[in-house]
Amino acid sequence: MSLLGNLVSQVARSAMDPEDAQRNPVNQRINPRRTGGLGDILGGVLGGGNQPSGYNPQQYERRADNGFGLDDIIGGLTGANQRGGMSSGAGGLGDILGSVLGGQATGGRTSRSGFGGKGMLIAALMPMVLSWIKRNGGLSGALSKITGMGYDNQARSWMSNQEVNDNLDPNEITRLFDESEIQQVAAHTGANEMEVRQGLAELLPEVMNQLTPNGNLDNEPEANEEIDQIMNQLSSRLGTLK
Repeated sequence: MSLLGNLVSQVARSAMDPEDAQRNPVNQRINPRRTGGLGDILGGVLGGGNQPSGYNPQQYERRADNGFGLDDIIGGLTGANQRGGMSSGAGGLGDILGSVLGGQATGGRTSRSGFGGKGMLIAALMPMVLSWIKRNGGLSGALSKITGMGYDNQARSWMSNQEVNDNLDPNEITRLFDESEIQQVAAHTGANEMEVRQGLAELLPEVMNQLTPNGNLDNEPEANEEIDQIMNQLSSRLGTLK
């Protein structure tokens, strides 16, 4: 079972879609703005496309495949010849992200040297967001950091089950993330730096939303354990994350 399975599996599906680069191309001129809900970039990845059932930010049921065919995604990756194979359950999310980001999808649908669309951008931002939460002391530490920076109302909306996310201002995102990290993701994905900032400003709130399904910190041990699992498997598969 997984807190982030709903989100990660849908992002992986989009990143693996061979039409994503045409449908949601990166390196486009955008108007950076503070958005609500899923926002512009994340909403385009999760809310559109040809998914049989679109992503629902309030869908907190934690089934094994999260209703998005997690097993199908695992089956769509070259798990048979990857070192260590694929894990199942929540821990398998790190394998999935690592395989997508490592360009190991079957049929050459993604490649390390080729750029995908905004789905691949969000997939690349996922470990950046999870790493930020982890190095700031886990879920409660990250929320304390955010509220201490004056984003109290935003953080409250992310945890609420009744409010849509009040996202961060992409023009202020370097208060949380290093410019060098933003530049690295831009170079890896082919996105421009403003798209990276906009994506971070929308993805961090939605990750926090999914990690607090009850509107509080009751799930913190589970949330922090899941982040550790994902990051450890990403590190193992890519060999570059810290």
